[in-house]
Amino acid sequence: MLKRSLIALSLISILTGCSLDGDNGKDGTQGIQGEQGATGQNGTNGTNANSALNISLVGRVVLNAQSPEGAAEIVAYQASKKWIYAINSSGGEAVVNIIPADTFDTASLVQDNEGIVSATNLASAITLNLNDSTPGDANSIAIDETNQLLAVAMAAKTMGEAGQIAFYNISGDTPVFIKNVTAGFLPDMVTFSHNGAKVVVANEGEPNGDYSIDPEGSISVINIENGVIADTATNIDFTAYNNQQTELEEKGLVFANPTGRTINGNEINTTVAMDLEPEYISISKDNKYAYISIQENNALAIVNLEDNSLELKGLGFKDWSNLQIDASDKDGGVNFKSYSGLYGMYQPDTISSFSWKGANFIVSANEGDAREYFFDTTDEADCIAKGGLGYDEGDGCLAYIDESRVEDLTLAANFDYLNNDDNDIGRLKVSRVKGDANHDGQYESLYAYGARSFTIWDSNGLVVFDSGDDIGRITASVHGEAFNNNEDENEGDTRSDDKGAEPEALTIGTIGERTFAFIGLERMGGIMVYDITNPYDVQFEDYFYNRGVIEGADITGDLAPEGMVFVPAEQSATNKPLLIIGNEISGSIAVWQIAAN
Repeated sequence: MLKRSLIALSLISILTGCSLDGDNGKDGTQGIQGEQGATGQNGTNGTNANSALNISLVGRVVLNAQSPEGAAEIVAYQASKKWIYAINSSGGEAVVNIIPADTFDTASLVQDNEGIVSATNLASAITLNLNDSTPGDANSIAIDETNQLLAVAMAAKTMGEAGQIAFYNISGDTPVFIKNVTAGFLPDMVTFSHNGAKVVVANEGEPNGDYSIDPEGSISVINIENGVIADTATNIDFTAYNNQQTELEEKGLVFANPTGRTINGNEINTTVAMDLEPEYISISKDNKYAYISIQENNALAIVNLEDNSLELKGLGFKDWSNLQIDASDKDGGVNFKSYSGLYGMYQPDTISSFSWKGANFIVSANEGDAREYFFDTTDEADCIAKGGLGYDEGDGCLAYIDESRVEDLTLAANFDYLNNDDNDIGRLKVSRVKGDANHDGQYESLYAYGARSFTIWDSNGLVVFDSGDDIGRITASVHGEAFNNNEDENEGDTRSDDKGAEPEALTIGTIGERTFAFIGLERMGGIMVYDITNPYDVQFEDYFYNRGVIEGADITGDLAPEGMVFVPAEQSATNKPLLIIGNEISGSIAVWQIAAN
């Protein structure tokens, strides 16, 4: 049996929906005080609580085992052949590995003494060298079953040059290159509409290290008609919002950049269109809308795919005053508290969407992300002379950073109730850009990166459900002091100051009559499962993982889920639904069978 820990039903009733009821958040402290029992469970194989799902690991492969980091981040699935596609960025060339998933020898998945599987039973059969046809680095892939097409988002090697979407015909024995279509600057994510009629691209447009080049973020739309891919894309930019920054900030967007400073001889003047950085895309079930997360700006863009009109929604901020958070990595373990005046910027990475009662809903994994940019100088004196903020021998000259630990800020009188030190909130990383409302040098509010949760939004940008403090409290109950671990070490409590378990990957799948959200925790390596069939009656369902957590031991299993794909039962080799997960640090692809009990 895999090393898995599931939460008892009595705990579920406390955890579910706590974000909508502050009292529930406080009640959760009782569950955390039982952490010694949870830690004990890590010594032996756990038993399954009553659950609607039966979850088991059926397939696993490690790409570039000698240097696996980056070998399996973004994954896709071709149902017609039962092939898994994975971008492999661990070598010198941009490649896609293709792994047959038409049979699973589960007897090969031997567990170690901790109950973790590091063995494999799948292998790459085809390696597609993307640079044979397209220069640059691969960021994202997508598959269209209708036209049997593969699309790969390729970032240009040179900063400030537009990227490409490389298209391949995948109807034959091996992918065949068709053509490149120019997209925007730094295409970071690509997806097809459900009917195969459009390809939508999120062009992040990040700056270079000294902000001397800062391309505009944008969204590209490529039409496909009768299987024929258009030669050019329609690029949708944000220049119409350049004179609306104040109004956008009032709606809950965040803008962080070194405007007004001179760095490396260049006076910086960042527009709204330059600052906005589209991250991830989901297409509505009816193919009418593209929803795009703009992570660093705490925003959602909505594109009407019928006329390419654009709308921006600010996501606002999460109030932690009635919820529980462990804000320090130096406080000796599990220590949850409530903080009045502390807010979270949702800053979602992965998003997905589904419909209920004919209405569209967006689901977000609220990872959070700060900005930090360096450029090359000869030494510290040269760095300071060129307008840098500080020098590091490894990273270079710091051009810009928007984060700070709370203990390095001066807090206003409303925070007199807390101790601004390592044992309280002092270690927490927050934004320098927000919180000092009257610009007197004292922070009346604190804004942390991410919301340590997943959220369901309606198409108006309103919160329908937020998982509140579930992720922190559940992982603390299951892992004890090993909670908030980092993805590449077993020290325990090392991420409490910085986005916690860090929900990043997300996908939605339907099993029987129920719809489930799967949320991957980048740092802890585990997967949260919620029943979201009715977005106004969400239920926590399960938590599973394949990652060793023994303190000081070599890290094992699957580390840092980055991309996930849900495979319906009718498209699966096992005739049961599958969840395919690309794990960035371990370079592994894990295939979990998610069956209804």
